[in-house]
Amino acid sequence: MTSSITARPADRSGIGPAIEIRGLTKSFRARTGPVRAVDGLDLVVAPGEIVAFLGPNGAGKSTTIDMLLGLLRPDDGQVLVFGGPPAEAIAAGRISAVLQSGGLLPDVTVAETVRMVAALHAAPRPAAEVLARAGISDIADRMVGKCSGGQRQRLRFALALLPDPDLLVLDEPTTGMDVEGRRDFWNAIRRDASDGRTVVFATHYLDEADAYADRIVLVRNGSVVADGSAAAVKNLAAGRTVSATLPDADQGRLLAITGVDRVEQRGDRILVHAKDSDAVARYLLTGTGAVDLEITARNLEDAFLALTGDN
Repeated sequence: MTSSITARPADRSGIGPAIEIRGLTKSFRARTGPVRAVDGLDLVVAPGEIVAFLGPNGAGKSTTIDMLLGLLRPDDGQVLVFGGPPAEAIAAGRISAVLQSGGLLPDVTVAETVRMVAALHAAPRPAAEVLARAGISDIADRMVGKCSGGQRQRLRFALALLPDPDLLVLDEPTTGMDVEGRRDFWNAIRRDASDGRTVVFATHYLDEADAYADRIVLVRNGSVVADGSAAAVKNLAAGRTVSATLPDADQGRLLAITGVDRVEQRGDRILVHAKDSDAVARYLLTGTGAVDLEITARNLEDAFLALTGDN
C-alpha cells in the first residue's frame, strides 16, 4: 500500500538528489552466523529519474528498499531522501510505495478502499483521478476480494498516488498483470515521471527495465556492480553472438578462434558467443558453407547473468 502519512503541494524541482545512499550496510543473524545483506552500497538518484533496481534473489534489493522507506535501520552508512532522513520525507507525504502483497481488505469495494485511505491524508488527490490514472475506474464498484492479482496491483498503485508523492518506490509492481496491463501501467508511470516524479522499481521482468528505465542499477551481494543506461549496462557484457545456418559445424575449430566464449548447435543453426564477432564471421563466410549469417549484440539478460552470476 502507501507508506505516506500526509501530503504536501508537489514541488518536484528541488535542488539536490532525490535519493542519496552512502556506505549503506545491513547484516542479519542466521544459524550459520551473521549474513551481510547490504555491503557498503552507494547510490544517488536525481529527481525525475526512472531507475530499475535489479539483482538476483538475495542480492540485497528488498533490504535496501526497506531502509529507503524507513522500515529498517542501517547498521552503518547514510540514507537521505530529498536531503533528509526517510522519516521526514514520509511524514511530508513525499514517498509512496507499491508493494507485492498485503494491505487490502477483501470485503470492501475498490472505490471504498481508495476513499478510506484518502481520509488518512491531509490533501489527497481526488479518488476518481487516481482510479483513472491506475486504469481501474471500470471496476470501482467491485469487491477487492473479487479482483485479479493484476487489478489489486493497480489498486495499490492508485493508493500510492493519493498523496501526490515526489518519490514512488515499486517492488515487482506488475506481478499478475497481462501484457496489455503491464504496458498501460508503465505508460502511466512515464506520464507521471515526465512531471518530475522520481521512480525506483525492482522487477524480475528484465524487458520492463530495458524498455522503461532511464537507468539500470545492478546489485550483487549487497553492493552495486553496474550503474548506467540499458545500453551501457549491456555493453558491459562484452561480445556479440554470431549465428548462421551450418549443419554439423566444427565446434572445435570455432572454439579455437581467439575471443570465442561459447558455441551452441541448435538444429541447423550454429551460435557462437564471442568478443571478436568479426573474426568469427570471416571464418564462417570464407572457411565454411555457412549461410544466413546474423550478428546480434548481447541483451540485458546476458548482462544481468554475466554481472550478477556466481562466475
